[in-house]
Amino acid sequence: MRCARAVAPSFVSAFASAVAVAGLVACGSPESEAPDADTSVPAGGGFGPQSVAPDPLLGSTITDPIVLESSMLAAQELPAGYAAIPDPVRDLGLDPAPDYDSPDRSGTDPDECANVLAPISEQRADASSDAVVRYSGPNFSSIDEDAASYLDDEAAQVFGAVQETFAGCATYTGTDADGFAVDYRLEPRDQETIGDASASVRLTTTSEGFSLVSEAVVAVVDRTVMQLVVTSQEGADPAAVTDLAKTAAEKIRGANTGV
Repeated sequence: MRCARAVAPSFVSAFASAVAVAGLVACGSPESEAPDADTSVPAGGGFGPQSVAPDPLLGSTITDPIVLESSMLAAQELPAGYAAIPDPVRDLGLDPAPDYDSPDRSGTDPDECANVLAPISEQRADASSDAVVRYSGPNFSSIDEDAASYLDDEAAQVFGAVQETFAGCATYTGTDADGFAVDYRLEPRDQETIGDASASVRLTTTSEGFSLVSEAVVAVVDRTVMQLVVTSQEGADPAAVTDLAKTAAEKIRGANTGV
């Protein structure tokens, strides 16, 4: 896989989290093999009925972005070896829309599959607040969390829309910023319920013989939709993903109650 100069919105979180400070996507050896299947993926694949958020949603909307950001996973809550990735614009003062010498060719086919694992606030606008944290780890591993809080029952609608995207993007293709081909395979994962309702998927992303596996949990917590993505070459331990997702959900719930 060739290194992209910058991560465009069409790139999934799996690659966005491997970005170096300058905005380059981390590349691995072309000889790296795709990971073996994991028993956390149901045999035969296929997306079943949607998980439905409670009606009515309890709890309140988090309207203060500082409060929501403070409820994101912190480095000390992650496995050893993970470090925060600075935000290129907010933390490093880089141009949010740099003018490169050649055009960005990144994209997906179908177009709507660009939403797979994209931050929730990018998939649905009008959030009262949103937050994103990204951590890089050893051997191209990463842990990303994002969340968006909505008024009324919009969180339930967003949660449903995310699952509709999953169901329509079991397999799709795309290109990186330099036009190199990328193949994607999306499968449901067995995962106990996180928060008030949740859905979980595995995304395998392959290009130039190099693969990354992202284990993702999307959950509704009160009126906030959170997304946790754990990425590695071999696939993360299911129990570790569950523990992190529980911690993330508990922190968001605590932000609503002042805990």
